[in-house]
Amino acid sequence: MAEIRWFGHNCIRIRAREATLLFDPVGRGTGYPLTKQTADIVALSNDDPANANLDAVKPDYKVVRGPGEYEMHEVFITGIRTYRTEPDAPDRTHNTAYLFEIEGMRVCHLGDLGHLLNTEQAEALSDVDVLIVPAGGAPLTAAKAAEVVGQLEPKVVIPVRYATAAGDRELAPLDAFCKELGVAVPTSEEKLVLKPSDLTETMRLAALAPGA
Repeated sequence: MAEIRWFGHNCIRIRAREATLLFDPVGRGTGYPLTKQTADIVALSNDDPANANLDAVKPDYKVVRGPGEYEMHEVFITGIRTYRTEPDAPDRTHNTAYLFEIEGMRVCHLGDLGHLLNTEQAEALSDVDVLIVPAGGAPLTAAKAAEVVGQLEPKVVIPVRYATAAGDRELAPLDAFCKELGVAVPTSEEKLVLKPSDLTETMRLAALAPGA
C-alpha cells in the first residue's frame, strides 16, 4: 500500500514499502508551514524557493533534480523536461514532471507544469495510474489542467497547488478545476491509502487536506 499526504502547494509525500518519497518540499511565500520530514528520496520539479525547501527535510536523503532516469531504494524514476510557461514563451523556465512506479502503481507528479503536453511528453507519461496535477489556475489554467488529465487518462487524480484556508490564497480554489472535469468537489481526506486493487476504470478525484 502507498500512503499519500499533501503538505500544501506542490508538496506530496508518498510512503511505501520500497521508500518514502517527498516531492517539492513546500517553502517560502506559500503560507504552509512544513515540519521536519523524513524521506529517502526528495524530488524537485524546479528551483523555485516555494518548491525546494530542503531545510525542512532531515539529512540522509537522495535528491532527484531534472530530466533523466534514476534508480534508488528500488524505485525507478523518470524525469521529463517540461516548462512552467508555454514552451515557446520568451521567458520560459524549466520544470520537470516525474514518473515512477511504487507498490505496483505508476504515479506522475507534474510539478509546476504550465502547458499542455506534446505528443512525446504524453507518450513518456502514458499508462499513469495516479496523477498529481496543479489545479489552482497558475501556471496551468483549470481548463488546461483538466485537458492534461484527459491526455493521460489516469485512474486517480490528486489536485495540488490551489487555494485553501491555510495557504496559496492568491490561487483559485478547487471548484473551477472540478467544474472543468465535470465532477463535484470531493470532501477532503487527511491521507489517501492506495493499492493496485483500488484502481478502477472510473476516474477518481481525491482531494487531500493540507497537513502540517
